[in-house]
Amino acid sequence: MAQHSFIKISDDTLKPATPAARDYLHFKVKCGDVLYADFKKARNPRFHRKYFALLNLGFEYWEPTGGTISPEEKALVRGYVQFLAHFAGSQDALQSAADEYLSGLSKNRAHNITATKSFDAFRRWVTVEAGHYDTYEMPNGSLHREPRSVSFAKMDDLEFQALYKATLNVLWNFILYRNFPIRDAAENAAAQLFDFA
Repeated sequence: MAQHSFIKISDDTLKPATPAARDYLHFKVKCGDVLYADFKKARNPRFHRKYFALLNLGFEYWEPTGGTISPEEKALVRGYVQFLAHFAGSQDALQSAADEYLSGLSKNRAHNITATKSFDAFRRWVTVEAGHYDTYEMPNGSLHREPRSVSFAKMDDLEFQALYKATLNVLWNFILYRNFPIRDAAENAAAQLFDFA
């Protein structure tokens, strides 16, 4: 069962607090449908809106590139380039050739792939990258990182501040640095989104 958050905006009106809640109401619920819910007031709805304003900022500036080449494959090719450069020299020329090879390989793989954006998948990825996860060992011996809940009803102020700062760091390092001159400018843009929420 899905959990969605809402904000009371007038006498008897609830507004979706997240894109997932908005999509749920828009695509899954028809006019006249009756919804049953167990409502709980979030411990700090201001934190919730602030956090999701930051996530929304990162999501809006993120453009999927397809992910057709894994980090392991890139590391293998770059390691091989360094190995060759050790014996043959001219690392810059070899690295340029490797980058060209990886670019062509990516285009060939992406020919029939359409990358789509999912806010829920993005949110889970950011949560894990921010270090807010539990690790489980799978039957095949691999480790799986499962994002922890960001339920603000279960989170104290210090834990929220740590999560918010770690999330900002992830979004800055992977996405926002390309669009904002400094981290404070990105945080100000998120604050403006928060003020409009």
